[in-house]
Amino acid sequence: MPKKSTEDSENSRARYTLLTLFRREPILLEFAMSDTLIEETLLESPAQLPYYIEGKETGFPSIHATVSQTESGTYFLTKPGVTLLSKPQVHLLNLAPFLEGFDPALGFSDYLEDETPLPDAAQLCKTAGQLCYASFGPKRTQNDNASRYFRNILSSGHGSVLEHANFSFLFYGISRSVTHELVRHRAGVGFSQLSQRYVSGAVLRFVERPEYQNDEELHRLFVERIDHAAHDYARIADALLARQKTGSEILSGEAKTDLRKKVQQTARSVLPNETEAPIVVTANVRAWRHILEMRASPHAETEIRELAFRTYLCLAAADPVLFADYKTVKLSDGTYGVETETEKV
Repeated sequence: MPKKSTEDSENSRARYTLLTLFRREPILLEFAMSDTLIEETLLESPAQLPYYIEGKETGFPSIHATVSQTESGTYFLTKPGVTLLSKPQVHLLNLAPFLEGFDPALGFSDYLEDETPLPDAAQLCKTAGQLCYASFGPKRTQNDNASRYFRNILSSGHGSVLEHANFSFLFYGISRSVTHELVRHRAGVGFSQLSQRYVSGAVLRFVERPEYQNDEELHRLFVERIDHAAHDYARIADALLARQKTGSEILSGEAKTDLRKKVQQTARSVLPNETEAPIVVTANVRAWRHILEMRASPHAETEIRELAFRTYLCLAAADPVLFADYKTVKLSDGTYGVETETEKV
């Protein structure tokens, strides 16, 4: 492919579309990247996947989940919702005074003249890695060869440079049992989860496991179970409120928030693991890669694997360079996972 002009590189990133199918409707997956990189990534990427990725034009991809209701009005979801909230922003021009402070014969100032734009996360990691060796001169790896640069990083296990770039997601439509597994990932990861102590039953929703969804009897039992759980929660909360008003010492509190918390922390005891537990997760690229390799693995639990695979699709759409080594695997049960030859970086 012809090289883009400097003006084109500065004003816009080339956009490419990849046709995929979802319920017989054409869906477009869009990537912002250089000519060279898109060729290499498409060879590694699945062309047909039953997922609809929104937000491509903003650079913040999402795979949203549909909310349903039982006949009794209880809300539930059947798939995880994954939406990217935050990602790195890079301003390389701030490097200029630093680079100009070296012998001009080294040609370090030319570092800012690279015509091939990278996604900000990839650029941040590449710049951090090149600083380690003062690789700012003409012989450095140029951005149009960034895929080779990161292959070397991954194969040599130098994962520390990947820790500079963070991505934040909102996950919803996932159960309490999934978040119990997810929060075990601690290094390089931050969590903020919905509190059942501070949130009332007005936002109560549940999650149906995939094993129940296409089985009439199991689905019926799920519906009965969550209807009962929602009803029991409301009944117990009302009973606790009544006792609180009559002066029950164990339910007393100094402020409205304390009073409400005392009721909700007690009533939540009847809620099952199927209760939805929305959570915001921030992690650096090295940590996200570990999560994907553990949770999008064919050996992972079904529900968390679906969450991890959707997260992979959004990460790969947001930064195709840093996640280009992953390949999609379709499993015998019809679900998907990922694998890579450069694990545990």
